[in-house]
Amino acid sequence: MAGLGRGAGGLGRCSHAVVRAPPESLSRQALRRKAKASEVVDFARAEREFQLYVAVLKSKLGLQVLELPADESLPDCVFVEDVAVVCEETALLTRPGAPSRRKEVEAMKRALESLSLNIVEMTDEQATLDGGDVLFTGREFFVGLSNRTNRRGAEILADTFKDYAVSTVPVSDSLHLKSFCSMAGPNLIAIGSSEAAQKALKTMQQMSDHRYDKLTVPDDEAANCIYLNIPGKGHILLHRTPEEYPESAKVFEKLKDHMLIPIANTELGKVDGALTCCSVLINKTSQL
Repeated sequence: MAGLGRGAGGLGRCSHAVVRAPPESLSRQALRRKAKASEVVDFARAEREFQLYVAVLKSKLGLQVLELPADESLPDCVFVEDVAVVCEETALLTRPGAPSRRKEVEAMKRALESLSLNIVEMTDEQATLDGGDVLFTGREFFVGLSNRTNRRGAEILADTFKDYAVSTVPVSDSLHLKSFCSMAGPNLIAIGSSEAAQKALKTMQQMSDHRYDKLTVPDDEAANCIYLNIPGKGHILLHRTPEEYPESAKVFEKLKDHMLIPIANTELGKVDGALTCCSVLINKTSQL
């Protein structure tokens, strides 16, 4: 989740990112939906793809990147987005829906403390929340109610970020809300073409007082992209490569005012990982 300024104009502003290296245990033990159970993860390639992702954030975009070490006892720890939601100077440490992932929060807490953020911990044992179910538009939050996130988790998020409206969206056929959507610009929702994705978009449109533009891509997985607005560099969109999703890549190429950066995610995609999953984006407005 990006830590962003007030209003849609602040969407994508980012100074820091927290990432965590993938452990080798990911290829054998990471959680995955049944549909992907037979896909074998090439760990060497997963590492290369991850390193390229980090290099883009660090070298190409000039972000300060905090790199946490892999933990072999936590096969899913590369997916840092799920354990923290950051908005402005406040970080909500989540309670992931999968019990095997709850220890991932500890390293993230230390990293966010080092950035002097206001930290809120989700301690209610009735609550579950994965950051992959949280879409922040710059104006409001949409929270997917999925197998990993429940209504109590959404209520705690609403209590934490009181300045913003929070609406819930049922998610049935996907792991997370952001498995098929994300923000592709200040007022622009990227959305997949599946029936489930379109149904969720309709719910979001009905819940909101605001009219968003939409960018519909043929592939649900490709609808998960990362929009950034970096001073001196302008609008940036990290999206899946033409080799992975050729038809969706053609849709992104229509965004003429964005700097488009294709990033491969073939291997982490086999264990339901998407581009937003691998970083927590933060905008530090005050000096550390």
